[in-house]
Amino acid sequence: MIQLPLSKLSDVGTTIFSQMTQLAQEHEAINLSQGFPDFMPDSALLDHVHYFITKGFNQYAPMGGMLGLKEEIARKIEDSHKAVYHPDSEITVTAGGTQAIFTAIAALVKKDDEVIIFEPAYDCYEPIVELFGGIIKRFEMRAPDYEIDWNAVKGLVTDKTRMIIINNPNNPAGRILNENDLQALINIVKGTSILILSDEVYENIVFDGKTHLSISKYPELKERSLMVASFGKLFHVTGWKTGYCAAPKNLMDEFRKVHQFNVFSVNTPMQLALAEYMKNPEHYLHLNSFFQEKRDFLRQGLSGTSFELLDCEGTYFQAVRYSRISDQNDLDFAKELTANHKVATVPFSSFYKNRLNEHVIRLCFAKKQETLERALEHLSKL
Repeated sequence: MIQLPLSKLSDVGTTIFSQMTQLAQEHEAINLSQGFPDFMPDSALLDHVHYFITKGFNQYAPMGGMLGLKEEIARKIEDSHKAVYHPDSEITVTAGGTQAIFTAIAALVKKDDEVIIFEPAYDCYEPIVELFGGIIKRFEMRAPDYEIDWNAVKGLVTDKTRMIIINNPNNPAGRILNENDLQALINIVKGTSILILSDEVYENIVFDGKTHLSISKYPELKERSLMVASFGKLFHVTGWKTGYCAAPKNLMDEFRKVHQFNVFSVNTPMQLALAEYMKNPEHYLHLNSFFQEKRDFLRQGLSGTSFELLDCEGTYFQAVRYSRISDQNDLDFAKELTANHKVATVPFSSFYKNRLNEHVIRLCFAKKQETLERALEHLSKL
């Protein structure tokens, strides 16, 4: 057999989300691991898709996206964050949030550039940076509060720091950045050429009357930032893989140089349907209360168990500590929970490079009421 050279990501395996979903299927377990809803999106949105498909809008969209959708995105951002982006030159529709993240890093991170991330971190950041020769610098947030020591973050900055990646609200910790966090970030990047990649795919899922503070809200950050969002999270259509990136024109020009050779454009009828559906902001402004009901139901059901509930300020994930139940590492515990108790979750150590084990797992509550009820019935027996 010919000895073939290794790939650039030879040490990267299948994601933990795929692993746990496969395990759930094998054991016929309730899947609270992978972050997708098990309920239907609004039928009105599906009707819009059907209309545009049957009317013949089935060919390539413009490279940057359909103008009508970009105009609705710009309006949404301005209404929500008082930030102005030019629809045609500063917003690009992408094949999901992950593609937007990939394209931003590919366009702007060069060999030996340093990129700061905050762990627990969404699992795509590090391999993409490494794929393009960048070097990861990590700040580890710890349970139970997942606070950021910004003085320690400042200590990670060198003359090679090219980018800081933030995820707000944070998946998996459910933490949101507050005013002090954003002001600290402003102070760190002031007077530098550091770029910011802001993953805000859960921006409309924030609880208890709190406010999502977008990077776009702060002029000192907006001018150096690429903001990523997702329609999959916004409208319960993760399988559509449709999102967007917003950035100043000089950064968007670089982004599109890669985007055009990465996916070129995103499916046309979905874009047109989303544009039509977004004309009514109530279709997404209710998400906070919609998912808070699910979060509160899950938390109430778990409150009588031996699981320790950690704070959940945003996203549709609840973190729990299980140290009163088992001293197993979190991966083994998650596997046993799936096989023996028929509930699949995700171990937090998967979001840390050094596999930090604090006996914490993540549960997705973007599920139907009956799904959550069945899961709680199983978990209450531990």
